[in-house]
Amino acid sequence: MNSPRPFTPPGARLRYSLVHSLSLRYLLIVPILLAIATAIVLFQHSDTNIYMLYSQCHARSRVPWLSHTPLLGTPSCFLVSFFGEAAASLRSSAILSVIFSFLAGLLTVSTVEAARICNAPSVLIAYPTGLWLIFDLIGGAFVWELIIIPAFFHRSREIITSRRQDLPTSDVPSADPTFGEAMRHLTKTSETIAIPFAVACGFVAPSILMLAHTTPVTVLIWLLFPLWTTLFRQSARKLTTLSLVRLNGSWQESLHLESSTLGLVRVYLLPICCSVASHVFLLWSLSQSDDRKEMTRSTLKFITIDAFFVGLTVLYWILVEAGRRVAAVMVLTSVVLGPGAGICLGWIYREATLNLAGASGSGVTVVAVGADPRRMSGDESEAGEETSLLR
Repeated sequence: MNSPRPFTPPGARLRYSLVHSLSLRYLLIVPILLAIATAIVLFQHSDTNIYMLYSQCHARSRVPWLSHTPLLGTPSCFLVSFFGEAAASLRSSAILSVIFSFLAGLLTVSTVEAARICNAPSVLIAYPTGLWLIFDLIGGAFVWELIIIPAFFHRSREIITSRRQDLPTSDVPSADPTFGEAMRHLTKTSETIAIPFAVACGFVAPSILMLAHTTPVTVLIWLLFPLWTTLFRQSARKLTTLSLVRLNGSWQESLHLESSTLGLVRVYLLPICCSVASHVFLLWSLSQSDDRKEMTRSTLKFITIDAFFVGLTVLYWILVEAGRRVAAVMVLTSVVLGPGAGICLGWIYREATLNLAGASGSGVTVVAVGADPRRMSGDESEAGEETSLLR
């Protein structure tokens, strides 16, 4: 789909970031150090309450209908009890709502990246359901530090290296994941409906249900949110194909999301609104008495530490691929509107400054993604041919 050139905010010049100059082995030093720090901090803040919770599940004295399940009964009971205890008070629910809004933004960003043409060759990026399940059920921040972020760095380095070494021919398809003009496009315009629908029904709704009515059943439903998100996304794409595509075939075409204001609003509005609402909820809860019990404090502490290190890892990701200015925008927006809004707005700004082509003179000639060469003026066409930029 031909679309207008993406809007670049004032002062958002395309820069060469660390991802252009450092090899993958050096880029991974910080995530590895963050993983080590995560393990140390979690170990230092562990206490007997967590072990008691697990022993109660092992003795089948908690959630009998779940703990008696063969093989998976004890760990399932522990996870359900762990998050149930963490949401057992007003203050803890407010804190969890902020963490969940951050995850909603991160899930949206992750799903958007999974839908981009350029990430199709990477199985870990294009099919994130399994990694999100591991993150949610057992791996926590370690999954982002040691698997997801390295996968994105690896794919970025692949694109940069290929563009510097190989000169694409004029007949390269626009949907080529490495050299195509549309490589940063979503595979289909219908993703702008499928993604927010999946996040809303697969994650936001179970999160609200769990916080509003905390029971083993609602917690168990929430724990499986990666599955629900994937199922709702696939269903929405099929329904869009059966209905909207018949009326307008453009829903089947690719779309540069950041060039479409309506598309951006559809995709990012929900997590931003959830972030603002949870931010207000947290500020209000601070004016109330702290009603957390000892077990709630112990479990919530683990979740908060884990979310903190996920946030640091994502901030490093932004810093490496987009630079300090975008990272600063993400941090400041998170302080004002909540971390969910911070990751979403930071990601939109990131796309305006993203440059995967590397240094000029590398032999890479790419027309800016989303531009229609036939509609470009002479100056724009010349800039598009000589500038090794990918937006």
